[in-house]
Amino acid sequence: MLSHIALTRDAEAPVQIFLCGTGQWETGPDFPADVLTAAAAHGFSGAAGELVYAASSETGLGSVLFGIGGGEDALIVAALSAKLPAGQYQISGRGGLAFEHIVAGWVDGAYQFDTYLSRKASPPQLFVPTGAEGDALLREAIAVAGLRDMVNTPAQDMGPQAIEDRISELAAQYDAEVEAIIGDDLLAQGFPMVHAVGRAGFQPPRIVRLMWGKPSDPELAIVGKGVSFDTGGLNLKTGNYMRLMKKDMGGAALAIALAELVMGAALPVRLCLYIPAVENAVSGDAFRPGDILESRHGLSVEIDNTDAEGRLILADALTWASETSPELLLDFATLTGAARVALGPDVVPYFTDDDALSDAISDGGDISGDPVWRMPLWEPYLKLLKSPIADLVNSAAGGMAGAITAAMFLKQFVSVTSWVHFDTWCWRPSKYGRPEGAAACGLRASWAMLKSRYG
Repeated sequence: MLSHIALTRDAEAPVQIFLCGTGQWETGPDFPADVLTAAAAHGFSGAAGELVYAASSETGLGSVLFGIGGGEDALIVAALSAKLPAGQYQISGRGGLAFEHIVAGWVDGAYQFDTYLSRKASPPQLFVPTGAEGDALLREAIAVAGLRDMVNTPAQDMGPQAIEDRISELAAQYDAEVEAIIGDDLLAQGFPMVHAVGRAGFQPPRIVRLMWGKPSDPELAIVGKGVSFDTGGLNLKTGNYMRLMKKDMGGAALAIALAELVMGAALPVRLCLYIPAVENAVSGDAFRPGDILESRHGLSVEIDNTDAEGRLILADALTWASETSPELLLDFATLTGAARVALGPDVVPYFTDDDALSDAISDGGDISGDPVWRMPLWEPYLKLLKSPIADLVNSAAGGMAGAITAAMFLKQFVSVTSWVHFDTWCWRPSKYGRPEGAAACGLRASWAMLKSRYG
């Protein structure tokens, strides 16, 4: 039975919620008299975030009126669910918002990471219908919550082994196959860069592959960067930059959540999920600036900066994923600060040479309310990654075009036609009722694309 702490399918006398935007309010919405009276008393205009409670002498809280402004933020309802007291609620007026956006916003704002708190969360619950539509909404909410829990969990409890365990749990749930290549076996089986990045960690590095679905169906490969904690290696980060590095496995969490959605919806694909999981730690065995690493692909890589480690483990994983010639290959990574400088915390840049795929991803972002933006794989910048003593250097000199040069590095290890790289932050500051912490940036856009492509 599907269940989510902030959603219910069995609401008894739920509080009614009416959503209304600025332009809609001016035209006079058809709302109950008590709602209109309360709105007039509070000068309600429909501006984003305005909240009015309409009291009922019989039941206490009678109904709720909430402003969604001009509809710029598809998940604005997060600002409502973050404020409401525990109880059951039902949407009676959508204000033009798609119900899936309302539900996504609701669970976003109602989310609390309470694993380490003595007082557990008791969020308000929104009624969702039974049937296929409700099932789909619940599956998405569950996958997003799982992603956020993984990213919010500190590295002490979310190391490479815990990442592997999460994949194994999903494999058992959906009858998928899992294999893990661990420690020195990485060298024997051709993953030298995964081994090099993770060998200094307390837990041995590994790469995990999950396979699900009929081999006769089109193959969908998903790769996620699983750096459970990133000190920067010997190019040690300063404290303020290291503070949030438990989230450096956000790409893996996002890839795992997307795989969960694919399996839960039984998309007709052969799913192959690849997660390289390491800790970029400091010890006498850590890899060094100036080292030259071999790769599964066969290209040699000179290490300019040990803090550009994510692209190294992704390179081996992307090579492995390409070897079976999937129809579509997606990778997700918390890869560069340059991406955040370019587009901020909310908008996820993506890179692809496939114009049709790019259009589908952009459409997926519009449909889901999950903003994404295409950035160029600019071939002339490949020269910035040339080394005089190796085939590539892992980090371009200077600070210019960092997100593009990182994507160009990854491209050298991909040998499929349809590939897209997402440079996601998987984090956000507190905004519109959404708590600071893990965020599923890029997940819903990718999922909308996959549903359109295969559903």
